[in-house]
Amino acid sequence: MGLELVKIIDKKGKKAFVNFPHDLYADDPNYVPEIFMGQMDILDEKKYPFFNYGTAELWLAYQDEKIVGRIASIDNTNYNQHFKTQTGFFGFFDCINDKTVAHALLDRAKSYANARGFNKIIGPTNYSTNETAGTLINGFNESPKIMMTYNASYYQSLLESYGLVKEIDLYAYLLPVESVSKKSLKLADAFEQRLERKGITIRKIRKKDIVKEAAGMKIIYNSAWEDNWGFVPFTDAEFEFLRNDLKMLVDEDFTFAAEKDGKMIGFGLTLPDINEILIKNKRGKLFPFGLFRLLFGKKKTNWVRVIALGVLPEYRKMGIEAIFFAKNIAEAKRRRIKGGEASWILESNTEMVNAAERMNGIRYKTYRLFSKPL
Repeated sequence: MGLELVKIIDKKGKKAFVNFPHDLYADDPNYVPEIFMGQMDILDEKKYPFFNYGTAELWLAYQDEKIVGRIASIDNTNYNQHFKTQTGFFGFFDCINDKTVAHALLDRAKSYANARGFNKIIGPTNYSTNETAGTLINGFNESPKIMMTYNASYYQSLLESYGLVKEIDLYAYLLPVESVSKKSLKLADAFEQRLERKGITIRKIRKKDIVKEAAGMKIIYNSAWEDNWGFVPFTDAEFEFLRNDLKMLVDEDFTFAAEKDGKMIGFGLTLPDINEILIKNKRGKLFPFGLFRLLFGKKKTNWVRVIALGVLPEYRKMGIEAIFFAKNIAEAKRRRIKGGEASWILESNTEMVNAAERMNGIRYKTYRLFSKPL
């Protein structure tokens, strides 16, 4: 039997779609499974807020009755309205090392985009750049940190063989506690003292007030990221979904807000690397015991991930970001955590690239978004 592409339209198909990477990477010691229930929610048109404005088609590739690849063809209406473009996307791309299979999957994304009059495709991104995005092109010797993608080294070759070229790179910086610049930490202390004289204070995010805190974070996020490549503002529904998804993982000792006159002007969100726990469960199922391992293990991870740092434009270049970094390092030292990963950072975001490198951050992984004109 030859290659067959099947469009996914039911729950059974979605389960197969979610489970395929588990089989593809069954023998890869660095692979970390996504949480099954979470992935099913992301594919659910009735639950996931992306589908309030966007659409997607899911495809599985079969060869000899065995799944050999998957892809999502994506129409992100908000992106095209925001940037006044005609761009299609593809995401959830996983494939065996076979160009014929990869090209057949990518043809589905291309056809989907062509049918809508689009003139370009970009990917992989799982709906938008507010979510997991990029193909890992270096740094394959370690497992991914929380909410970061992972793939085999041959993916770059498969995508390029289809005529896809680099659109932009995303960096991940490793910040081991012992190698962080002591000079930078002292400078951050000086920044904080200077800010206090200006009426700006740094405090911990309060989980008990998470709804109010998240509202302030959303305003800052949409403002601080507005000039970044590919950024589309979060909708209220999207941010509420993300808040509910992450609130169990938020650690007050690693999550900070900058405030002036009672108004949040910046925030830093750092999460424990629960992938250290999830990697032990190769199929992404939390029940019956995985949930307990997650809840009790999140305080004992060796690494954390700096997932977002944002400051309102008028308060930038005052050292607030450096203070967030320094407080994370101090807490990591107190807990004997090895360090953190700052990711992902756009290659074009020179301010954050420079901040990570001033802290002696090691650029140890690169993720790439590819594109192709149609």
